[in-house]
Amino acid sequence: MTDISRRTALGSLALGMAAAAAPIEVSAQSAAPAPAFAGGHQPKPLGFDATKLTGLSEKLIRSHWENNYQGSVKALNMVEGRLAAAMADKDLPPVIYGDLKREELHRTGSVILHELYFEQFGGDGQAKGAIREALARSHGSFEAWEAEFRRTAMALAGGSGWCILAWNQYTKSLHNYWAWDHTNGPVTGTPLLVLDMYEHAFAIDYGAAAAKYVDAFMHNIDWGVVDARYRKAVGN
Repeated sequence: MTDISRRTALGSLALGMAAAAAPIEVSAQSAAPAPAFAGGHQPKPLGFDATKLTGLSEKLIRSHWENNYQGSVKALNMVEGRLAAAMADKDLPPVIYGDLKREELHRTGSVILHELYFEQFGGDGQAKGAIREALARSHGSFEAWEAEFRRTAMALAGGSGWCILAWNQYTKSLHNYWAWDHTNGPVTGTPLLVLDMYEHAFAIDYGAAAAKYVDAFMHNIDWGVVDARYRKAVGN
């Protein structure tokens, strides 16, 4: 079976049963899984009225939240359960364990980024607060930051990934980062504003017209949420 790739191996042995997987039951005689492998993640409800967004339909938001986000929550719980079982399997090949660990990273990133994404909605798109002033300083003007954020997002259009405005704790600076998938991100970067550029985030409403989706996204940002993230990140 040397022709089986790392992803194929994982799909066959770890994720093939994701749709039907139930939490692993622990018998009375066995110890409960360690917290790192407990698999107890629960989806967070939407904190805004999905019928009242500008340019983003309720159908799109519900499909994204129910299928993609909740699918990642379920998959992360399943992967953690498989890791708990793998702890006792000393004969599990390192290549398979490594694939489980990569999928753990992938699904963790997906869950967190989607929760940050949905949390940002419900605003009027008008930037305000300390974050607006900080972006004007870091990029020359707020308008220059926005243009660069949009350009970074469109560099992912037609593929997949996330455009992430982050505060880099190491460099103490703000940057727009290009992330090809859920595992990408700058070391010590704290996400402040995240834009999902996977097609599932916009195809229902806009097909391949990613720029129109980016426009709609910008019109619905709750900048109070972004400002609170920034203040927390910098310790204010």
